[in-house]
Amino acid sequence: MFGIDDPAAVAAISAYVKLLRATRAVMARVEPRIIAHGLTTTQLGVLEGILHKGPLTHRELGRKVLTSAANLTDVIDKLEARGLVVRVRCPEDRRQVKVELSVCGRALIERLFPSHAHDIADAMSALNPAEITQLGNLLRKLGMGATQNPAEPTIANTEAEDHLSTR
Repeated sequence: MFGIDDPAAVAAISAYVKLLRATRAVMARVEPRIIAHGLTTTQLGVLEGILHKGPLTHRELGRKVLTSAANLTDVIDKLEARGLVVRVRCPEDRRQVKVELSVCGRALIERLFPSHAHDIADAMSALNPAEITQLGNLLRKLGMGATQNPAEPTIANTEAEDHLSTR
């Protein structure tokens, strides 16, 4: 591999490319139903998070759907404009705002989520249950390890990310 002599780095790059390809393949299987309902995956994540956890603050939702605060505000604004969520000030601390499902939002996510879950299961059906568990454990370990020593953002990193996002 050009400029890389370390076998561990070559193996890591190979695994990284496979991870990205697998992610894109799974997303290609699950996104059509989400898009058909006029939602993005992040919007679905917000609705699903609130469905399963109850009303959540912006910070809690940001951790749940793994997006920036600025993007999350835009996502919630769009869901609110569609009448799918409402923002409610917490009576015990008026500085805090929680996002709740509206009646329409609850009806949509309760109807959509079971099909979405089946789409995910179908997309991952090449793996048996033990392999899915193993994959989940490995991905958790990878995610935790990657956050331990985050690389310093550099121009080279930004250019590489830009390049990868256009593939």
